Amino acid sequence: MRVLLYLCVFSISHVFSQTIDYNIKTGFMANGYDVVAYFDGKAIKGSKKFVSEFDGVNYKFSSQENRVNFEENPNKYVPQYGGYCAYAIALKSNKVSINPKTFEIINDKLYLFYNAWGTNTLELWRNENEKELLEKAEAHWKVLKFL
Repeated sequence: MRVLLYLCVFSISHVFSQTIDYNIKTGFMANGYDVVAYFDGKAIKGSKKFVSEFDGVNYKFSSQENRVNFEENPNKYVPQYGGYCAYAIALKSNKVSINPKTFEIINDKLYLFYNAWGTNTLELWRNENEKELLEKAEAHWKVLKFL
């Protein structure tokens, strides 16, 4: 009986402790690029000298100042949709890796995009109805973020 009770409590707590699936195949968010620098319009590779962790995810920064800015307000800088391609999330409800040099700041939020093999999803995003894409991406991410 105790074993059954333990299993029930463990299963319930595991479901509620589930975290977002972040795109960290390289070990760092945004493939190790500085998420704060994006807000200055720059895609800059971070350094191992300036690392921080937030929500179980590691981030690299190009300077101590950017690391401090991130640590003061991490939610401002965390890429949308777990750092996956915003266009793929919106259009196909699919988690696709990104090119860290392909990004856009929309409404003070960071969006990353796939750009390889002749397909630049940021260009596709800009040529379509951005408002509609954002709505679709938000709806899809509600389901995808824990998968």
